[in-house]
Amino acid sequence: MRVRRLGWAGLEIEAGGKRLVIDYVRDLSPLFTGWPPGEGLAEPGGKADAALVTHLHRDHTDAGALAEVLTPGAPVLRPAPGHGDDVDNVTTLPAERELVRHRLAAEIVDVWSTHELGPFRVTAVPSVDGLGDPQLNWVVEADGQRVFHGGDTMFHGYWWLVARRFSPFDAAFLPANGAVVDAPHLQPPSPLPAALDPEQAAAAAEILDARYAVPMHYETEQPDKIPGYVEVSDPEKEFRAHAGRRAHVLAVGEWLDLGAPGLT
Repeated sequence: MRVRRLGWAGLEIEAGGKRLVIDYVRDLSPLFTGWPPGEGLAEPGGKADAALVTHLHRDHTDAGALAEVLTPGAPVLRPAPGHGDDVDNVTTLPAERELVRHRLAAEIVDVWSTHELGPFRVTAVPSVDGLGDPQLNWVVEADGQRVFHGGDTMFHGYWWLVARRFSPFDAAFLPANGAVVDAPHLQPPSPLPAALDPEQAAAAAEILDARYAVPMHYETEQPDKIPGYVEVSDPEKEFRAHAGRRAHVLAVGEWLDLGAPGLT
């Protein structure tokens, strides 16, 4: 199995001649104001046979991008809709509507459920969203290797449950931008990170016993964002400092071949 970083939280995973994408997006303008679609992001190398999404924030679920890259009828595994009314779900409703409009084969899955997708065995595991919206993290297994994808989860107490069931991991892809969010529908705002910061991401990677700990969910150029979204200034540098020998920073578009020799 090999994994390629597509930018932000997007991954492309290949095994057995098949391709799976996770949180693949082509348009980050809902989060980064004035950011041209596709800039700073990579496209999958071909049509994908399945897609996983961690949650329905627009920077993680881009139905238009999925409609272009997926083979006809390809499954899209996703978490449940948000709780409450339209105000509670303001950050997930745009992606919900786009999934319907593009007629994707989206399937709501439960936490701890396992699904066979060609050569891939995928399991939805617990996650805690910084804005209170439903979120899953994903464990992907193929070719005798195992990958964790952390969406933009906060630090939580489920890490040990995941580790007991699945560790060690060949690679753990973890958010590391430590975004502090001041959203109009979440007042008073929290001064604490709504996604893992570099130190928390490194701690999660150690609990998961990841051979490679790969930071994601950050932009090195720090483009203008929507108001009320503040990232750690240098996620890569801080993550390397905290994760030590596990740290493995991938550039956008770079592959990681999990069958190659690495850390022992």
